[in-house]
Amino acid sequence: MVTERKLPEWLKVKMPSGENFKYLDSIISKENLNTVCKEARCPNIGECWNQKTATFMILGDTCTRACTYCAVSSGQPNQLDLAEPIRLSNTVKTLGLKYAVITSVNRDDLPDGGAEIFSQCIKLIKKNSPSCKVEVLTPDFQGNLDALKSVIEQKPDTFNHNIETVKRIFPKIRAKGKYELSLNILRQAKQIDRHLITKSGIMVGLGETLDEIIETLKDLRSVNCDLLTVGQYLRPSKKHTAMSRWYTPAEFHKIQSIGYDLGFKHVASGALVRSSYHANEQHEAASNL
Repeated sequence: MVTERKLPEWLKVKMPSGENFKYLDSIISKENLNTVCKEARCPNIGECWNQKTATFMILGDTCTRACTYCAVSSGQPNQLDLAEPIRLSNTVKTLGLKYAVITSVNRDDLPDGGAEIFSQCIKLIKKNSPSCKVEVLTPDFQGNLDALKSVIEQKPDTFNHNIETVKRIFPKIRAKGKYELSLNILRQAKQIDRHLITKSGIMVGLGETLDEIIETLKDLRSVNCDLLTVGQYLRPSKKHTAMSRWYTPAEFHKIQSIGYDLGFKHVASGALVRSSYHANEQHEAASNL
């Protein structure tokens, strides 16, 4: 494993600041909303928030799973907040967003995994902000296809479900998930709506090989996944899975080239790339093909 204290130059970012950052932070706090930007300690928070874009995290801030790579707290979630979609849609309208990303913690305590709240969020945003496109990054809903269908029927502009890592490593870091189940979620999403733009992402630096990365990309293309994100895994704390190594910019570029060769419509591959990084640009790239 590598020594993680000294970051490579290509991973250093400025501390978040600026008027737009402060404004967005104040509105989100006022509406009692969570963002994956903060909860998952995203390194791009300053850049994205200063462009008035954010990834909202619904269904609370406590996950029923304890994936060993994730910074989000795990445990018993609070009671479901049925008014959350209203507050979220109002915030999107107040901020004048053109592209909103909605993700969530896993809510295995709910029969539908929280799909109804996802559905209501999409519905209200599209009603109150017709020009705003909506991307959802959903959990696997434990394979509940009715739950998946209820989300897709609200016509999100992009449907994202992250595979996160290669098949060999998957059980070690996502003990309550299944590699094939995640692939099937993407497969079923496309079968429900063949025009739907689908997306997935992986982290590197967990001990995978290039051959395993390529196999994972091939698996994603086998279920007609359109968009791909590839980023460096950053260990949130010593309690989390250790990082195997830093990937160089040249290696990320190579993975990006492989992704395009395999047929992805857009590939965002870089050390600081995360699921919603430049999400609007990815959607536009897929829409214009």
